[in-house]
Amino acid sequence: MKKISLFTLLLVIQLAVFADDKKTMVETVQSSEPSLGLSQTEMLIVVLLLFLVVLVFVSVTLLNAFKVMYQEQLHPTPYQAPLKAEPLNYDDWLKGKKKGASIWEKLLSLKPMEQEKELEIDHAYDGIKELNNPVPAWFNYLFFGTMIIAFAYLFYYHIGGYGDLQDQEYENEMAQAKIEKAAYLQKSANAIDETTVKVDNTEAVLAEGKNIFEANCKVCHGDKGQGLIGPNLTDEFWLHGGGINNVFKTIKYGVPEKGMISWEKNLNPKQISAVANFILTLAGTNPASAKAAQGEKYAEKNPQDNAMKEPADSLKAKDATER
Repeated sequence: MKKISLFTLLLVIQLAVFADDKKTMVETVQSSEPSLGLSQTEMLIVVLLLFLVVLVFVSVTLLNAFKVMYQEQLHPTPYQAPLKAEPLNYDDWLKGKKKGASIWEKLLSLKPMEQEKELEIDHAYDGIKELNNPVPAWFNYLFFGTMIIAFAYLFYYHIGGYGDLQDQEYENEMAQAKIEKAAYLQKSANAIDETTVKVDNTEAVLAEGKNIFEANCKVCHGDKGQGLIGPNLTDEFWLHGGGINNVFKTIKYGVPEKGMISWEKNLNPKQISAVANFILTLAGTNPASAKAAQGEKYAEKNPQDNAMKEPADSLKAKDATER
């Protein structure tokens, strides 16, 4: 009867705590945003199930604890006086020890003190005797292991030719670096905008820009940039500013009020940069039947300030000679 009353009281306390925690969880979950791809209702169900599992585990543990305490009250364990054991002398303790060397003693080639006389060498200096202590086993294993590894290395890299030597590894890494560099340049090329674009007069860039110009721009600006519907691109006058930054910006966003569309949806930043660089090379070509100048004369302070620069070598020839 006492067990039933105790369990009933414990169950009522747990249900009250569960109801209070459930209310708190509902308010918390309803005020939070859905996470992990689950709705608020699903998150609430998961939390309640986890709480129910923890609650059952705690209930069972407490029930077992109360059960042990109740049994102890009904049938107390009698007190037992400690047994008085006679002290064991050192000789008897040595006899009861496990005979034979341990793994540690075998590994380090250790000998007990009782065998010290067996290790003495038959000579003495001023009464000082020398012991014949062998090299530890681990040192021998390490020594012969290095010899085996050295032979395997020699066979794998030099005799069998299965592995790459340092010069070949260097060539492989340089080839891989070129691939990674090309991938990086391809990725970074699409991150160009009107503030980071640079003047690039390399042959590949100008050839790409010329193809894009002939395919998209010559309808309005002429095949040589002399100007048709659009303005002349070969003189020093610009309607929206000259220089690589302004030309890139004009191509990218266009001038809708004057009939020029935005090309940022048709061309990627690398292509816009290429055609902008090609347009700059048309300056001063003076094609026949060129359209009259429009806009204002644009004079760039120093075009080289915005030109692409090769990365400087960190080790100069003079430094290399000195080193």
